[in-house]
Amino acid sequence: MAFNFYEQQGQGPDQNQDQGQSRRRGGRSFSFTPKILVLVILVIVVALTLSTGFFVVDQTEQAVILRFGSYLKTVGPGLQFKIPFGIDRSFNVETQTVQTMSFGYRATTSGNISGSSTKYNYSKYMDESTMLTGDLNIVDIQWIVQYRIDDPYKWLFSVNNQSKTISDLSRSVINQLVGDLPILSIMTSERTSMEVEAHEKLQAMLDFYDMGVKIVTVKLQDIVPPVGDVQDAFEDVNKAIQDMNKYINEGKENYNRVIPAAEGEASKIIQEAQGYAAERVNSATGDVARFKSVLSEYEKSPDITAKRLYIETMEKVLSGELTVVDKSLENFLPIMNLNKEGN
Repeated sequence: MAFNFYEQQGQGPDQNQDQGQSRRRGGRSFSFTPKILVLVILVIVVALTLSTGFFVVDQTEQAVILRFGSYLKTVGPGLQFKIPFGIDRSFNVETQTVQTMSFGYRATTSGNISGSSTKYNYSKYMDESTMLTGDLNIVDIQWIVQYRIDDPYKWLFSVNNQSKTISDLSRSVINQLVGDLPILSIMTSERTSMEVEAHEKLQAMLDFYDMGVKIVTVKLQDIVPPVGDVQDAFEDVNKAIQDMNKYINEGKENYNRVIPAAEGEASKIIQEAQGYAAERVNSATGDVARFKSVLSEYEKSPDITAKRLYIETMEKVLSGELTVVDKSLENFLPIMNLNKEGN
């Protein structure tokens, strides 16, 4: 059965006849059939299915799928499918990105017209950074918290305002740590231990609320006393501490350079002295042994040994040139060695 388009418009038979003649001259009438109607409905259903059934999850994300409002599953990156028409709903959550939350200041970017450079503008939030220390001093402290979403389902449904919850817990932890320490310790020696303890306490609180968040780091930024004379005095103290550390490092460097060289020189002198002592002892020992051997021979035949010693001694004395000088003569008479060749 076909439905004539012109009959639906309420046109009379005469008009239909004239239009029929015009159609025969080059036109066709457009009519809806059940097949066309079914085809249109199928196209609409397919389009709605594709638009509401498929969704994309980025590489840095995970998606939580709910069916009729109840948790179904968590899927990873890629092209995913869910039952369309609102039966399944998906929520993409950044799980691989480390997010940063700053306290006491906010950084905003601004670029020029061409966009070739970027400038950072910082705004202070004194209500977050001003705290009372353990020794009843006021300190202005700024810090950052970096975290990563570990469980997207818990992140979405454990608490209502996730960012505000993390902010309130972080401020509570830092206020507690600052209130337990004197201002000088906060600005100098206890800075690193405060970061470690703040990390542990904040993570414990987030685990208690089951938020599905892992703290990456808690980093203290600027820690300064109130503006005015107090701040100037503390800056002088910090400068003195830096100078002290500088001189200590220079002294250690000089010590490391001079002491090893002196120790090496001392070791060299000691070794030379020990070698000289060993040489003298060995020489003396040899002389004693030689004297004892001569003494033994002398005791056997004193006369012969005495003559032999006399002759050996005279040979050593007369082995070179000998000059005899007579005081009564103005000149001297040399006694030459007759054993030399040519004499």
